[in-house]
Amino acid sequence: MNQVEKTNKRFAKIERKTNETQIAVEINLDGEGKSTISTGVPFMDHMLDLFMKHGLFDGAITANGDTYIDDHHTTEDLGIVLGQAIKEALGDKKGIRRYGNAFVPMDDALAQVVIDCSNRPHLEFRVEIPTDKVGTFDTELVHEFLWKFALEARMNVHVIVPYGHNAHHIVEAIFKALARAIDEAISIDPRVKGVPSTKGLLT
Repeated sequence: MNQVEKTNKRFAKIERKTNETQIAVEINLDGEGKSTISTGVPFMDHMLDLFMKHGLFDGAITANGDTYIDDHHTTEDLGIVLGQAIKEALGDKKGIRRYGNAFVPMDDALAQVVIDCSNRPHLEFRVEIPTDKVGTFDTELVHEFLWKFALEARMNVHVIVPYGHNAHHIVEAIFKALARAIDEAISIDPRVKGVPSTKGLLT
């Protein structure tokens, strides 16, 4: 069950409760990168903290899930609710640039993320992560998070890592690039009248 709260600002608050997780996301798209994160998955706390910082988003992300089983449900549902919150906060998308592209190096690794706020969700994931785990976190969950995020945000998300050998660096570069590409795509361009689509809508 989802509960949605929205104001006239580019802000949204969404809560999702299931038998497996309870997730709450508040996000202000026009912020300064200030956030509080507590998900019960330490590696995701780290990734979401830097996502909010590099995207210049303000807000709070909390989760309480069945991590005694593993981190899958919590990570998946975080992607779902964060995607829903960003979509809700974007509203009708009038005036946005629509497309965003970011390259982020992290020591040995380089990540590129390209975004289209098209309302046609897709994830293209061209990434080889060399280890199954970073600490206790299953690295296969990076794809799970990103796919659910793209689906619920209704975004076309391309993630490309041409090289890198440290798994932590690869994933960190991805999350930073994701944030920066989204920030570019959702930024307001005063030259754009209405929505940037010949169809006349992006919802």
